[in-house]
Amino acid sequence: MPKLSAVIITLNEERNIGRCIDSLIAVADDIVVIDSGSTDNTKDICKEKGARFIFNKWAGYIEQKNFANGLAEYPHILSIDADEALSGQLRDSILKVKDNFVADGYEMNRLTNYCGKWIRHGGWYPDRKLRLFHRDKFEWGGERIHEMMIMKESNAHVESLAGDLLHYSYYNISEHIAQANHFTNMTAGLAVEKGKSSGIFKIIFSPFVKFIKDYIIKLGFLDGYYGYVVCRISAQATFMKYAKIRQIRKGKKA
Repeated sequence: MPKLSAVIITLNEERNIGRCIDSLIAVADDIVVIDSGSTDNTKDICKEKGARFIFNKWAGYIEQKNFANGLAEYPHILSIDADEALSGQLRDSILKVKDNFVADGYEMNRLTNYCGKWIRHGGWYPDRKLRLFHRDKFEWGGERIHEMMIMKESNAHVESLAGDLLHYSYYNISEHIAQANHFTNMTAGLAVEKGKSSGIFKIIFSPFVKFIKDYIIKLGFLDGYYGYVVCRISAQATFMKYAKIRQIRKGKKA
């Protein structure tokens, strides 16, 4: 059976990393953690569970993940975030393909846990991710805040796996709001770099359209209270992004 490396990047992930590594033990023959300077117990937990723990100064998501791929012992790689874990069904699916890697890459659904609630609507599921791949065929690319797996060769073959990649995202609403603020700072800045602008129409109406799309059209209401919270904060993030774009551009003109 071909062997498999699992790679993880971390920074202060003591509340998540143990669960992540535990889910990998049955499928991964090599687990490497690339850490950018944790000050909590992340390192101790990783070493206790037998993972290779390597420090690398933060260079960006794309660079850090490709650096991790380069240190994997085996060419078949499972790239997973510290706040993710394999479901039992996904673990079994990976074990089956390990017997015969017929594809160059494998996609899987990601299911997000939000404040203890699994979110299955509102555009959050299925959140398809290509995370199992041969490193000669795929690498991380895209934009600095929207990293994605890209093909090195146009003829790379991709198949899908049954089971969910479990994503333990936010433990409380305050974390989501803080992340939305941080993320919209970056997306607004990138938009301005690309020459994009934002008028009053977008600032006023885009959040409303975003909420209707996620909560009504994409059935976010079926996830109950937290479905509403998720859609409401997502709409607010849309407002923040366009408002920040306008603010940045006005600041440049001043």
